[in-house]
Amino acid sequence: MAGRLVHYELPASDTGRAKEFYGGLFGWSFADSGMPGIDYQLIEGDPGGAVYQSDDVGGGPRVYFDTDDIDASVAKVRELGGEADDKAPIPRIGWFASCKDLDGNHFSLFQSDESAPAPSQ
Repeated sequence: MAGRLVHYELPASDTGRAKEFYGGLFGWSFADSGMPGIDYQLIEGDPGGAVYQSDDVGGGPRVYFDTDDIDASVAKVRELGGEADDKAPIPRIGWFASCKDLDGNHFSLFQSDESAPAPSQ
C-alpha cells in the first residue's frame, strides 16, 4: 500500500550501545544484515528497522514509505517542491530514494523489487 511505513533506520555512533539501549527499552532482538563492510543491525519486527553505524547522528530516525512506482513518486516529490535523489538499488530487495519534504525533513521512498541489481562499481 503506497504511503505505508515499511522500514526505519536509527543512526548510532556505537551500534552495540544502541542495541543494548533499544533492546533493554523495548525488548527488541537484532540480527546482523550480513552486508559486507556495513555495520547494519536489523531489528526484528513489523515494520522492520535497523540500527546502523553513522557519524551523522542526532538527526533522528529515517523512515521509508512504500510506493508502487518509485520513479513516479520521485517525480511527484520534486513537482511538489521537495527534494529527491534518483532511485538506487538494494540488491535483490528493491529500490529506494532519499528525499526531503518542504521543511527539510528527511525520509525515503521504497519499492519492493527482488530483481533490483547490485550497484555498478
